[in-house]
Amino acid sequence: MEEQFILRVPPAVAQRIERLLNDSSASSEDKNLDMVFSEDGRTGTFVIGNDRFSSSLLDLPSVVESYKTYDDNVLIKTADIGQMIMVREESDGVPEAVEYRHGLTPPMREARRRRFRREPDLNPEVVRRVERDLQNIMAGGTAENIDILLSC
Repeated sequence: MEEQFILRVPPAVAQRIERLLNDSSASSEDKNLDMVFSEDGRTGTFVIGNDRFSSSLLDLPSVVESYKTYDDNVLIKTADIGQMIMVREESDGVPEAVEYRHGLTPPMREARRRRFRREPDLNPEVVRRVERDLQNIMAGGTAENIDILLSC
């Protein structure tokens, strides 16, 4: 399978990329297209022509499948896409999280909050105690500090 991602750009940048791909006589100013990531691998700069835009690599809330066809009849799965590069205008804010809250389509708005369970709030000390008790039981011992409730 191939490695793929979604590239989400502002409308003005999308028009420039479309002109670059479709017109062989595109101006030499737009022919420069580059993406450079910083050390953290999550933020970077998208360059088209002489213009620079900030960008972020975001995880999608769900996996999107990508297909291609050679004969318009048979679809071949090419990748599972789980990340998106979001290119922003200067006026747009920087995303605060590494996971994009929404999916790619309107029905997936607030997908993480609406479609998936919240992770439970667990006390780390309780988890360690239960883990220790389970290891004792598996080793042939007994659990410590047991409160037995008998109901009649």
